[in-house]
Amino acid sequence: MTRRPATSLPPPKLRRRLREAAALTQTQLASRVGVTPGTVRAWESGRTTPRGRKREAYAKLLKTLAEEDAARQAERSPQGGRDTGPASASQPKARPVPVVVAVGPDGDAEHETSEAVDGPVLPAKPLTEIAAEPDTATGQDHGPGPGPESGPGPGPGPGRRTEPGPEPVPGPAALTPAQAFDALYEFSAPALVRQTYLLTGRREQARESVERAFQTAWEHWPEVARDRDPVGWVRATAYEYALSPWQRFRPRHRHPEPPPADPGDRTLLNTLLRLPPRHRRALVLYDGVGLDLPETAAETEASTPATANRLLHAREAVAGRLPALADPEVLHQRLAELASNERLRAGPPTTVRRGGERRARFRTRAAIAFTVALIGTTALTVHTAPTHYEPPVSPGVTVRGVPPRVAQGALSDEELELRQKLRDQAQDGPERLSPKAE
Repeated sequence: MTRRPATSLPPPKLRRRLREAAALTQTQLASRVGVTPGTVRAWESGRTTPRGRKREAYAKLLKTLAEEDAARQAERSPQGGRDTGPASASQPKARPVPVVVAVGPDGDAEHETSEAVDGPVLPAKPLTEIAAEPDTATGQDHGPGPGPESGPGPGPGPGRRTEPGPEPVPGPAALTPAQAFDALYEFSAPALVRQTYLLTGRREQARESVERAFQTAWEHWPEVARDRDPVGWVRATAYEYALSPWQRFRPRHRHPEPPPADPGDRTLLNTLLRLPPRHRRALVLYDGVGLDLPETAAETEASTPATANRLLHAREAVAGRLPALADPEVLHQRLAELASNERLRAGPPTTVRRGGERRARFRTRAAIAFTVALIGTTALTVHTAPTHYEPPVSPGVTVRGVPPRVAQGALSDEELELRQKLRDQAQDGPERLSPKAE
């Protein structure tokens, strides 16, 4: 018996963009699929994946939203959706997104990395307008729709000759999973450690959070390798581990670490740590990492208006203590400097990968040992359990009027006299039925 292949779904971030392009809230989409808003939020963040009939209904709805979005884009574009001229000025272009940078291995130069993304970095509306939008079932979460997908160029028409081109040059050999993991770790781990340090203010906790996140990514490597943003997958996991409330119960949390040497960095770090964890995370993602508002909302598993509110409150709190950081550009620069001034290093990728494998083996062996112990206990219980019903022994009841049983022993003079008297008297007759008083 063969199983039917599961219905394909777009990546989690594209699911959110399709919903926002159709002006649907998570509550509205959840009612159309027949699930709760929290389930839709988990689907759009990539935490869980729908299965069964819900997966088919969700895929069908997303396909309908994608067709509607494509129809809207075709109506806006000239000549029925065929772009023959240059892109219009209103269309967002790819622009580099600033990323919290890391100090080079020599410790002298500061290297800034950036990646090009489709769409503007800043939202089309001011944050105050987005934060004022309703966040209920009747509200709408606004965000940029899915960008146009690039497809293959037009092929030769019928009857047209194709000139032979140069022979294809063999490309580089495909990377093994371990090599791809090491490349991802070496590329993003230093910056992620510095970003996590802005959230926790603890160097060792930031390094441990990033390493644990990469170990989790190695355990789910097929899923991470197919993700459109593997760095974002690892970053979300690292932030969740770093901001976990269980961290405060660890013995290491009771001993504070030395603050930064620079007074300005120390004041900025203390200001960040005074913010609520959700506000702090939104501020680091938006003004530190450089994500746009929908991406920040998707990674924090919140709606766009809620994320805008958190960001506004975080900026007001920072500007209240440090008025010079009221400008977002200055705030981004100071966050990058604070993250780069700390000498933070991550472990080698091989050690992290092997550590994750050891943890996975330990959990597997512990699960096997627990299962064997449970099976043994069950078998022992079945073997020693009674096979038939045995009525319980009723408790004893004291009977009144019966002398207690005593042990045999020598008779006293009075007992001997009584025994002799009984023997001398007749054993039957009316004398024994009606005793006479002496």
